[in-house]
Amino acid sequence: MTYTDPLTGLGNRNRMREKVQQISAERASDPAPFTIGIANLDSFKPINDLFGSAAGDEILCQVAHRLKACIPDGALVTRHDGDEFAFVLPLIFERASAEKFGQMIREVLSAPYDLGDRNVRLSASFGFSIYPFAGEDCEELLKSAETALYRSKRRGRGQITVYSREIAQEMKRATQLEQALRNAIISDAIDVHFQPIVSLSNNQVVGFEALARWNDPDLGFVSPGVFVPLAEERGFIDALSEALLRKAAEAALSWPRDLFLSFNLSSAQLMDPGTSSSVLSILGRVGLDPHRLELEITETAVMGSADTAHRIIADLRAAGVRISLDDFGTGQSSLGRLRDFIFDKIKIDRAFVSRINSDRASEHIIKAILAMCEGLELEVVAEGIEDYAEAVKLRTLGCGMGQGYHFGRPADGIATLRFLHENYYDSAVTERVSA
Repeated sequence: MTYTDPLTGLGNRNRMREKVQQISAERASDPAPFTIGIANLDSFKPINDLFGSAAGDEILCQVAHRLKACIPDGALVTRHDGDEFAFVLPLIFERASAEKFGQMIREVLSAPYDLGDRNVRLSASFGFSIYPFAGEDCEELLKSAETALYRSKRRGRGQITVYSREIAQEMKRATQLEQALRNAIISDAIDVHFQPIVSLSNNQVVGFEALARWNDPDLGFVSPGVFVPLAEERGFIDALSEALLRKAAEAALSWPRDLFLSFNLSSAQLMDPGTSSSVLSILGRVGLDPHRLELEITETAVMGSADTAHRIIADLRAAGVRISLDDFGTGQSSLGRLRDFIFDKIKIDRAFVSRINSDRASEHIIKAILAMCEGLELEVVAEGIEDYAEAVKLRTLGCGMGQGYHFGRPADGIATLRFLHENYYDSAVTERVSA
C-alpha cells in the first residue's frame, strides 16, 4: 500500500520516486536522458460535482486502465493527487518524442467515458521534463514538469508543454506579476478609465465604458489584456472586479443622472452564483441606481456555465441592471445565445466596424445585425470607430450608438469630468436654447 494508489491500482508518488532513483542509478556512469510527465484532466471537478464522486472515481479508473494499456515497455504510470497522473519514460530522450507521446495520450484520453446511462468526454493537459536538463532528482524533475503543466493550463485545454529554461523564466515572471497585482488590489492601486459612448444621431454622450488601468511603480504600464486574464487564472478576478466596480460607480455619481455606466463581467464571474448579489451590494453601498448600470458580457463567458449565467443575468435585470452582449459576431453561436438569453443591447465587434468602408462583406454583416436587432428591439453600439467616415457610414445604416477613438480615448475620472464639461453640458445648453 505504500507504493500503490488504492483507487486505481496504479503506483503512487513513492513508486514513481523509486523508479526515477533506479533509472538514475543505472545511468550514473553515463547519464543518458529520460523523461517524466504529468497529465491533468481538464475540467474534471465540474463533472465530478455534476455526476457525483462515484462517477468521478469510475472515470479515474477508466483513465488508469487506458494509460496502463498504452504506455511503452519499461515505462511507469502512476496516479498522484485527484485527477493527476504521472509517467516515467526511460526511452524518451528529447522534446519532440515527449510531445509525440503527449499527443498520443491526449487522443487516448479524449475518447468518451462510459458511465452506464451516459457518456462523458474529457480533455487532458500535459507537462514534461527531461533528465538531466530539467533536474537531477525526482523532486526537481517533478517541479519542472509541474511548471510545464501550469503553462499548458494557462494556454487552454489539451495543451502539451516540455520544460525549458525559457518557460521557467516565463512562469517566474507570471508569478512576480501575480504578486504585484495582488498587492495593487489590496492597496487600491488599480485605476479606472472611462471611454465615451455616444448617440450617432447627434454625437451626444450617453454613457461611458469603465476600463481597468494599472501603472505599477516597478513594472510600468501593464496591459489589461495581461493582468485581467491573470486574475482569472489565479482565482482573484472577483476581488479585482469588485474594486473596479466600486471605483467606477463612485465616479458615475458625479455624472449627469441620464448617463449610464458600462462595466465588463468576466467569464469566471458568470460561473459564480454570488455575482448578482455582489454587484447589487456594491451599487447599494455606493448609492448608484442599478438602472444606470450596464454589464457587458461575451458569448464565450456565457457558454462557460449557461445555467448559472442565465440565473445571474435574470437576477440583475430584475433589479434594473441592463445587459449588453459584447463583441457580437465573433462567437460560434451568437444567434442561439440571442434566443436563449435576454439582452438589452448588442455591441458590434470592431473587427467589422474597422472594415465597413473597405469590405462589402463587413458592411452587409453590420446591416444584417442592425436589421435583426431592430426586429428584436435591441439597442446597438458599434465599437472601435476610428474616424469620421466610419461614424457617418454607421449613422447612415441606422446604428444608434458608437464608441471609439474618434469620439474619445479612455481617460481617468478627472479628465472624464472635464470632457463632460467641454462636450456634454455645452451640447445640452445648445439643445435647450434651440428648443
